[in-house]
Amino acid sequence: MTEIKLYNTKSRKKEAFEPIRAEDVRMYVCGPTVYDRAHIGNARPVIVFDMLYRLLRHVYGAEHVTYVRNFTDVDDKINAKAADTGRTIGEITEETIGWYLEDMAAVGALEPNAMPRATGYIAEMIAMIEALIEKGHAYAAEGHALFRVRSYENYGALSGRDVDDMIAGARVEVAPYKEDPMDFVLWKPSSEDQPGWESPWGRGRPGWHIECSAMAKALLGDTFDIHGGGLDLQFPHHEDEIAQSCCANDTSEMAKVWMHNEMLQVEGKKMSKSLGNFFTVRDLLAQGVPGEVIRFVFLSTHYRKPMDWTEKKREEAEATLRKWRGMIQGVETGDVSNALLASLADDLNTAGAIAELHRLATAGEVGALKASAEMIGLLNDDMGAWAKGQDMSAYEAMLFEARQTAMQTKDFSDVDRLKAAFVEAGLEVRMSKEGVELVPSAGFDLSKLEELT
Repeated sequence: MTEIKLYNTKSRKKEAFEPIRAEDVRMYVCGPTVYDRAHIGNARPVIVFDMLYRLLRHVYGAEHVTYVRNFTDVDDKINAKAADTGRTIGEITEETIGWYLEDMAAVGALEPNAMPRATGYIAEMIAMIEALIEKGHAYAAEGHALFRVRSYENYGALSGRDVDDMIAGARVEVAPYKEDPMDFVLWKPSSEDQPGWESPWGRGRPGWHIECSAMAKALLGDTFDIHGGGLDLQFPHHEDEIAQSCCANDTSEMAKVWMHNEMLQVEGKKMSKSLGNFFTVRDLLAQGVPGEVIRFVFLSTHYRKPMDWTEKKREEAEATLRKWRGMIQGVETGDVSNALLASLADDLNTAGAIAELHRLATAGEVGALKASAEMIGLLNDDMGAWAKGQDMSAYEAMLFEARQTAMQTKDFSDVDRLKAAFVEAGLEVRMSKEGVELVPSAGFDLSKLEELT
């Protein structure tokens, strides 16, 4: 069996992955808060952990891997959007979940085994909070329930932070009902116009952190193998999850391995609306950027390194995928490359896997290229519609006839005009005595040729 090594944020080193039970490998990844379209940065953890899911399935067998990714469908951002738009919370979350699943499918992500919604696990959250209060790790105050941070001696171990230093240097909410500034909310009261559920502490709704702890426990057990998410969730979200889960469940750990992907930039800058470089996955798809190209660009950078989305990378990815798709036409699928598997097993080195695909293509090992690419979610039939060759025969005939006429009249202005138009549309022009061949390249735009017909 292939040995997988993963970088464990908790231990700050790469470790050989040994599941609690090889016949039941379990992974939880924090999903989106569903109030708007997923931006391009939101797609990174989806693609990263989809790649890990594929690897685990390959090594342990699909029937032995359980992947859970949640939807946070109760949150103040959702409430605010409902108030701003006049729409119901249910309408907003249902629509946004649909968008999310469509967009993530477009970038080649397999659906997890379970996709729980927070609102479906309120009873489990209340039960967990009650257990924490009973054990002295939480307390009720003014309609709130709060976790007593100093009751958990390992608080801060995941992120490497000291509680006293955090109070001195961080922005923490100071409220009169808190025993300690670092204590965080497990349950909070709801007004009449906010979603709420009856609880021992009054009508209210859960805090964000308790949602994931309750859903993970319900679907994966008290302790499971891998917990993943973006680096921005390491503190406080994951730190708080560990504290409340270990205290409620009387365990020494919530997950054996904690994994975090680095953040995304655009053209070397942090993505932000103020810089005008903020865009969603749907924006890219609507602009004609294929989901397969988005996936290729993401996989080209190791998950623990900052990723820079650039137009140049997009163009290069599109050109490479067009070339590879041309190479595998009519080819039977071979065996997955051992070198590609070795790269993936080495802390999910997708950049190394892409390099191996380039080597296979150069060596002409097209059967292995096809199998290896499909293993990481590329070059499969479902994602290939964008690269299917356009019928260029009419345009090729147009240029050939213009060239034949020019040979007689010695006036090549029409030939030059057509060639310029084809190049502008993203076509490579190949001319010989036998005829004309037009080959779409990165950025080919058929609409630019409409005026020629």
